[in-house]
Amino acid sequence: MTTKRYGLVAVCLLLAGLVLMAAFGSANSSASPSNAKADSQAAGGTPAPAGGYGVYGDAAPSAGAGSGKAAGQLAVRQDEKLGAVLTDSEGFTLYRFDKDTAKPPASNCSGTCATTWPPVVNDGNTTAGEGIDSGKLGVITRADGKRQLTVGGWPAYRYAQDKAPGDTNGEGVGGTWHALAPDGSKAKAGGAGTPATTAPTAQPTEKQEQTQQQPPAGLQISVFVHPELGPIMVDANGRTLYHFGKDTAWPMKSNCVGECLKTWTPAPPVDPKKIKGVDPKLVGKMQRPDGSWQLSINCTPAYLYTGDQGYGDALGNGMGNGMWTAINPQGKAATGK
Repeated sequence: MTTKRYGLVAVCLLLAGLVLMAAFGSANSSASPSNAKADSQAAGGTPAPAGGYGVYGDAAPSAGAGSGKAAGQLAVRQDEKLGAVLTDSEGFTLYRFDKDTAKPPASNCSGTCATTWPPVVNDGNTTAGEGIDSGKLGVITRADGKRQLTVGGWPAYRYAQDKAPGDTNGEGVGGTWHALAPDGSKAKAGGAGTPATTAPTAQPTEKQEQTQQQPPAGLQISVFVHPELGPIMVDANGRTLYHFGKDTAWPMKSNCVGECLKTWTPAPPVDPKKIKGVDPKLVGKMQRPDGSWQLSINCTPAYLYTGDQGYGDALGNGMGNGMWTAINPQGKAATGK
């Protein structure tokens, strides 16, 4: 009798163990997809496409001006076009932003802006090199707690697209970014720290004349006739609008996320009544995963290229192995044909 009772207990224990193992296996199998979904939502709900984004917008960080770097010992470099330009200890050009203020010193560049234009850190060890008045140097505390260098009251930045010391790719971007002169003013030939010259004034080149033009006042989208691409769409500031070949129209979706957004800015929506030369039916908007709204052209997201400096510039056309294209008035890739 005792033997049978022990045998029955053993059978019960065995069955209980099998039930627990089955339950544990089921829990594990159901947990994986749930966690994967949560990870996807944490990334913004729009998965990044396979691979990088070409030359501009690669997912891997590139060497260059960088972010969060201390200024070190400041120096003055003589630039052929800009005259005396302020640089950090590594020789990278420093910039100022027209939308900031010097009195009082304050930065209006944050978020994505601060990724493209990394604030120069003043860690207390910043020193003035030859030709620089140390009294012009100061510091402000940013919203994120970082201490940013100021020159003549103006917050100082680097430009993420400057890849080597001496680069000045940020000069004139958006018409609001300028290389810093040693006294905090905008660097320009014949300005602070630049020897006077009696050389004759050169005639403006075709490129300079194009940069000096202005888009039609009051229009948020108009058409500019590019010398190579033909008619292309530009925004209220004359900046070229682009499509990304990895985006989709049906359903409308942006695949420019993460590092890509440091170079390609989602264009803001526009008022359909402030459009000229383009069928308003082609113009719309879409909501991005972060809740912001983006302009769409021909049911495809539209972007601005941070490297374009003047009215009608289309320097981003053909980037990323042809993935980035300027948009013609029909809402298609501009080809000049």
